[in-house]
Amino acid sequence: MIWFIAAIGSAVLFGTAGFFMKVSQMKQGSMPHMLLGLYTAGSVGFLVNAWVEGSLDWGNGEYWLAGLIIGVGSAFGNVVFMKALDHGPASLTSPLMNLNILVVVLLSTVVYHEPVGLFESIGVVLLLGGAVLLSMRRGGSDSSVSPLWFVLVMLAVLLFAIRNGGLKVTAALGLENTPILFISYFLSVFWFAFAARRLRLRGETTAITRKTGWIWGLLTGLFSYGGLQLYSLALQNWKASIVAPIFSANGLIMVLGSTWIYKERLTGKQKIALMLLLAGLITIRL
Repeated sequence: MIWFIAAIGSAVLFGTAGFFMKVSQMKQGSMPHMLLGLYTAGSVGFLVNAWVEGSLDWGNGEYWLAGLIIGVGSAFGNVVFMKALDHGPASLTSPLMNLNILVVVLLSTVVYHEPVGLFESIGVVLLLGGAVLLSMRRGGSDSSVSPLWFVLVMLAVLLFAIRNGGLKVTAALGLENTPILFISYFLSVFWFAFAARRLRLRGETTAITRKTGWIWGLLTGLFSYGGLQLYSLALQNWKASIVAPIFSANGLIMVLGSTWIYKERLTGKQKIALMLLLAGLITIRL
């Protein structure tokens, strides 16, 4: 039961982090400064958590290697995803990002031979279907895409799969995920600090956009830390083939936040998605 509560909590907290990213965007906050704030706050959170756990091992090369790989998946996954949005319709790009969960499920069932029961399989299908429908945008964006878009989408899916699936691999190897997540976030700080400084020198940001991005980024980072910490806990106590699809339901929080704060109305697809997500969570627990 602990794994289920942790998995649900990870989706709620990570989804809240995603909604705060939307708020920063709506307030015209600088994206690099927002991501800088996100990874700064997240790295501090994981550092404190690891210190309390006593899991810090600065001289262990395995932790630094795993942190580097997962950090690349997290940081560059976000960068490539945003680039993909520049070359293709969001209505296609966002749903396809959920393919990374299928990679995690395949990794768990094929490589680690995790048994999946009938009700669990039905629940996973319902959750994945709901996650895809939930992320579909309203209206009809231009369906034409550049060849580069396909490359960017597949690369982003791979990178996010490295982030989510990498935590399963490290847990299976008996490594503590908290210091690994700290290292991954800490290394990402340097990349986004460089990107934020470059935009500032070019005059492409203002004091207001930088401050807005930074503040909402810090808040986003706290919830991102909490979401991934609970996701890691759930992976350590249950099958990734079940935990990962539950985690993918984090988009529900962004939709609910948008309807509540920005008065956006749910589309027919999103209403169906909500029912699929609820049915999937209930089915998995049967």
